[in-house]
Amino acid sequence: MRLLLILLTVFSTASVTAYDRVTGEMHASRSEVLAQHGMAATSQPLATQVALDILQKGGSAVDAAIAANAMLGLVEPTGNGIGGDLFAIVWDAEEKKLIGLNASGRSPQSLTKAHFTEQGLTKIPSFGPLPVSVPGAVDGWFMLHKKYGKLTMSKLLTPAIRYAKNGFPVSELIAYYWKVNAERIGEYEGFADIYLPNGKAPRKGDIFKNPALAATYEKLASGGRDAFYKGDIARTIAAYMKEQGGFLTYEDLASHKSEWVTPVSTNYRGYDVWELPPNGQGIAAIQILNILEQYDIEGMGFGSAEYIHTFVEAKKLAFEDRAKYYADTAFNDIPVDWLISKEYAQQRRQLIKPKRAAERYDAGINNGDTIYLTVADAKGNMVSLIQSNYRGMGSGMTPTGLGFILQNRGELFTLQEGHFNEYEPGKRPFHTIIPAFVTRNNQPWLSFGVMGGGAQPQMHAQVLVNMIDFGMNVQEAGDAPRILHSGSSSPTGELMTDGGVVSLESGIDEEVKRTLMRWGHTLQPAIGAYGGYQAIGYDPRKKLYIGASESRKDGQAAGF
Repeated sequence: MRLLLILLTVFSTASVTAYDRVTGEMHASRSEVLAQHGMAATSQPLATQVALDILQKGGSAVDAAIAANAMLGLVEPTGNGIGGDLFAIVWDAEEKKLIGLNASGRSPQSLTKAHFTEQGLTKIPSFGPLPVSVPGAVDGWFMLHKKYGKLTMSKLLTPAIRYAKNGFPVSELIAYYWKVNAERIGEYEGFADIYLPNGKAPRKGDIFKNPALAATYEKLASGGRDAFYKGDIARTIAAYMKEQGGFLTYEDLASHKSEWVTPVSTNYRGYDVWELPPNGQGIAAIQILNILEQYDIEGMGFGSAEYIHTFVEAKKLAFEDRAKYYADTAFNDIPVDWLISKEYAQQRRQLIKPKRAAERYDAGINNGDTIYLTVADAKGNMVSLIQSNYRGMGSGMTPTGLGFILQNRGELFTLQEGHFNEYEPGKRPFHTIIPAFVTRNNQPWLSFGVMGGGAQPQMHAQVLVNMIDFGMNVQEAGDAPRILHSGSSSPTGELMTDGGVVSLESGIDEEVKRTLMRWGHTLQPAIGAYGGYQAIGYDPRKKLYIGASESRKDGQAAGF
């Protein structure tokens, strides 16, 4: 135990927040950003500046979000791009309501589960042609733009096209992840042509150009979404995938469509927390909050053993349901209303034992990298948008001359017979990327998200507990030391059997760690796995936007 504590002290990540254990006050590493007319918070400063430029030219929040996402596909290819999927929640100021968009793609129609069996596979590979599903992001852009856009798509894509042609300096963090991705997928056909200039990954400060992506964006600007799904781009993708032994076809792309969906919610201590329904994992955050609401979290205190224990056990309960139920609702009758109900949370809460970590919970019974951005405009419209290729840069499949990589979301299907998330042709896989939104008294209160694979629901819940229970501001809530629980439960059907492990960022007291271990928790250091937070809050009394972007990433919140 002594050795483990030493390791935890040495290897825990550097705190981005000063926490005063005497006063209980949190001091963020930077101030909140305040603005009246518009705000953008993204994971790259260049993308934030593009979003602000679009807002100042009269564009809507959605216009600015699309322009920023296009820019991020260029400057942060380690986390996103038009070869991936997209989800969004939009606050419509005129209608005074939220609407959700599920722009995730489906598995190839010609790829059957039998193929995996014939290949002797027990799980879907992480890279190569087999985990590739239809990229939904571009269709998502055009659906959002058709409903909420003001400026032309040509104007929205122009900044990214210009940077793709002329180049941009690669940041230190992105250079690191670029090198990591190149080591695991750099050998796939087409990758080096686009992403390894002079045969190696760019280093910090190197000027990177992607003229192939510029040409693809120009085709989207002039030809619309059909240029991607029914034109030369689709034919190029299909031909490339066939050459690589893949199954994604022109017909799969041509038949793709995104869906408007209704966000689901719970009320947590007077605040309505909104997430999108499955095939994503957003409702796990709701399930965690429903359980935590039954405890005096404020009385426990931030960083206390009692709070961390209660949070981890609530997370375990929610994630066992996640492992069993979260999947494509078009193929399954998912009990969403029951899973997010207060009654169900009350039942599940009874399983938590004070001062004793559970080795395992069963699921209840029905009775990687990403980018996140949020934008708000002068008329009160706000958008919470998340987009990803899944494992960093995706599958490695880099269609000839297009300037982007196809996602590997199909890896998240399971081959387990009878599972809700079992692989089937034409089905959307379980998704980890989730945007979030909070309203209070039927007005927007917070648009936010936290990048980081399976960590996302945990961090959504922690950010809100930090603000609502512990009184932190928008910036402090994201900077505060985080709790990360990892276990063997997953959407591929395996259940946790050993209680998993708890990782705590620096800033948590050493005596608290010792107490948690006495209660049966296994503590383990984790570096760089705590997510990446962006947020815009809204003060309806002062008519003021409040932006935040955490120090764990390269992000920037800015407004005017």
